[in-house]
Amino acid sequence: MSANRFKPHLLVLPEDDANRQIAVGFAYELESRVSRHIQVLPVAGGWLNVVSQCVGEHAGELGRNPLRHVLLLLDFDEDGDRLKRVREQIPTNVAERVFVLGCWSEPERLKQKLGGTLEGIGQALAEECRSGTRNVWADGQLAHNEAELARLRAQVRPFLF
Repeated sequence: MSANRFKPHLLVLPEDDANRQIAVGFAYELESRVSRHIQVLPVAGGWLNVVSQCVGEHAGELGRNPLRHVLLLLDFDEDGDRLKRVREQIPTNVAERVFVLGCWSEPERLKQKLGGTLEGIGQALAEECRSGTRNVWADGQLAHNEAELARLRAQVRPFLF
């Protein structure tokens, strides 16, 4: 389902299918409360494509629509500079509404550790965002997201949680 562009909303741009599954689970957990406030976009096909699509296709609309927020969901591939490199490419006029989250290596490792499905992990992450708890988010695969997650929650809490 598409997000309502006339209300505050979050677009999620996943790197690959594993990240898409997490995003779908996250959106599903919120669906009954926030219908049409979150939309999971098609898989970009790699973290560089996520950045390219954000800059090329979404930055213009972000500039025109102050109600839009974009979450780039990608694998960090154990690269400590990835967040910095991604953030450097985001236009400054929309940077405060673009967020970058993802597993330190890849979602499959998180799934191996936690068990269950990737969608189930997404649902658990959404519930923790709503409740303010930090169990799954505190896992070593996700803990590096703390500052970016706090920034995201501060902006989207009013309409998502």
